Amino acid sequence: MTDTPQRPRPLRVLAAMSGGVDSAVAAARAAEAGHDVTGVHLALSANPQSFRTGARGCCTIEDSRDARRAADVIGIPFYVWDLADRFREDVVEDFIAEYEAGRTPNPCLRCNEKIKFAALLDKALALGFDAVCTGHYAQVIVNEDGSRELHRASDMAKDQSYVLGVLDEKQLAHAMFPLGDTVTTKEEIRAEAERRGLAVAKKPDSHDICFIADGDTQGFLAKRLGKAEGDIVDESGARLGTHDGAYGFTIGQRKGLRIGTPAPDGKPRYVLDISPVSNTVTVGPAAALDVTALTAIKPRWCGSAPTGPGTYTAQLRAHGGETEVTAEPVDGELRVAFTEPVRGVAPGQAIVLYDGTRVVGSATIASTTRATAAV
Repeated sequence: MTDTPQRPRPLRVLAAMSGGVDSAVAAARAAEAGHDVTGVHLALSANPQSFRTGARGCCTIEDSRDARRAADVIGIPFYVWDLADRFREDVVEDFIAEYEAGRTPNPCLRCNEKIKFAALLDKALALGFDAVCTGHYAQVIVNEDGSRELHRASDMAKDQSYVLGVLDEKQLAHAMFPLGDTVTTKEEIRAEAERRGLAVAKKPDSHDICFIADGDTQGFLAKRLGKAEGDIVDESGARLGTHDGAYGFTIGQRKGLRIGTPAPDGKPRYVLDISPVSNTVTVGPAAALDVTALTAIKPRWCGSAPTGPGTYTAQLRAHGGETEVTAEPVDGELRVAFTEPVRGVAPGQAIVLYDGTRVVGSATIASTTRATAAV
């Protein structure tokens, strides 16, 4: 007699539904797989606008209504959870404080760490759910021993594992990404949504920073931090111009420097350093941006932490490429050396380590070692 393979038991799944097409299709796929799915929209803004501005944002009343309509079509219960206070404290205020300190944060990582897979997951588990489902493009691989690994999406063009590199082993055990193993274009995802009768099929994607609806990060920071005029100087300390707030600049920035005096060699200048203490922005040639090593803090491991030095690839931006590195945890920090110099690495950014497609972990860049600048 042949044993009939057993289907995995259905799970109680809480699907985070932003009101966009990806999260709606993810929830639909989870329900179609036989899981007991409940949709939830996270109200993250204390004063949500009625309508979105362009294609930005994901926290408006309109988005909440779109998520509810999608849940009705899928045939799942739907709720709105107010996490605005937690979001403001853990994501928005952190974002402002990081820029004020001269660092360049990634609020999407912080939101995944503190909101979707901490506040939301903790509440889901307390209510008896087994997993949280999102529309991220990444994969959770279950090994024979039951341990779990986070991997890049099958389609590298849509991979979002970088912003999920903050998830630890416990969080991965309760994470579900139904879109991650699908090699499809975004047009095909939209076509699937249309076949399922989901009205969000043609809705524009959200992008940039969800809590800055108009995309004007500098204007948002100026309203919160106020104007603070300071100097723009070159590497020798010579004053080249002024600015309205050092927080309005990032390492590697080229545009918007408002320097009237051209460089001696006639080549563009870039932001090399931001000093919040002296409120000074230092600019210089592109070659001075080359970084050979860095130290990162607050490492988070997607599984067991490495016990010694190893060779990995690293990603330094959400839409950046990979670069080869050697890395080692030392005294609670992560020490990283680049095989080839990389350009424009800024404190506050996240570095995510990969072993092939597997996400090893992430850490926040604290300091960098620069290559000797060309004269």
